[in-house]
Amino acid sequence: MILDVLTIGETMGLFMPSDFEQKLKTQTIVTKSIGGSETNVAIGISRLGRKSGWFSLLGKDPFGDEILYRLRAEGVDTSAVRQTDGRTGLMLKEKSLTGDPRVFYYRENSAATHMNPEDLPIELIKTSRILHITGITPALSKNCQETIETAVDIAKENGVKVSFDPNIRMKLWDVETMREVLLPLAKKSDLFFPGLNEAHLLLNNSNLTPDECIQCFLDWGIPEVILKLGAKGAISATSTEKFEAESFPVIEVDSVGAGDGFCAGYLVGYLNQLSISERTELANAVGAIVVGRKGDYEGLPTMDEVEEFLGKIKIVTR
Repeated sequence: MILDVLTIGETMGLFMPSDFEQKLKTQTIVTKSIGGSETNVAIGISRLGRKSGWFSLLGKDPFGDEILYRLRAEGVDTSAVRQTDGRTGLMLKEKSLTGDPRVFYYRENSAATHMNPEDLPIELIKTSRILHITGITPALSKNCQETIETAVDIAKENGVKVSFDPNIRMKLWDVETMREVLLPLAKKSDLFFPGLNEAHLLLNNSNLTPDECIQCFLDWGIPEVILKLGAKGAISATSTEKFEAESFPVIEVDSVGAGDGFCAGYLVGYLNQLSISERTELANAVGAIVVGRKGDYEGLPTMDEVEEFLGKIKIVTR
């Protein structure tokens, strides 16, 4: 099967308070789920009607089984995933007083951190239309870094587009190492999805305007740059066109996964050959819907739900 988008990266078991307004320490009942940027994108793409796949290593444990169970139920191809004697990583999430939720990771020495280039599903990479990666996986271990770099090289050698969301996690490495690893990956990408703060970190200049950041990335030779501005929307640009999209007003419930939903929406718009303005609007709509729902991937919408959100159709509920 030819995949529209193949993603590579770690997904973990997830616990959060059943009452998301409360702290984990005061809750005797918690919600169990899964969480991972790359699988969020894969699920989002599948729900929006395109074929997606995911590769990683999982433990032979209940969370490893559950991750595969949930992804298969979402229509994500997991044929290349391998369960090993390692353990599946774990994350805890709770709401913060301001800003994004607080996330605590227990991923050291997890199965996914042992990924190496020899594990890669080479034929699946070669035959996919887009390879989507993030800056999380290269930060997990030296061999994970080499795995992602090899996957990108295979994609480029075979005409596969590379989509890259830096998704910078400063808990995982220092800023100098981050730049050393992620900048070459960014320069090899065809679609680049930084947030404004991430752009400032990568360019080592917090005074740059959004337009100046975009121009820097275009000057590197990246064909398409999509700068995520959170509540202020997004700007998408190529060397010949640019589109600025305002965000949709929503009540924020859980911001985790919104950026992944944005990427999924944009990639589906790209695959569906929508204009740059239409795919940016689609991406913004998906991200807004995700923000309004609890969970990492649970709020990802179908295309009908997006069109209802945009007022293009009305769904009969009774």
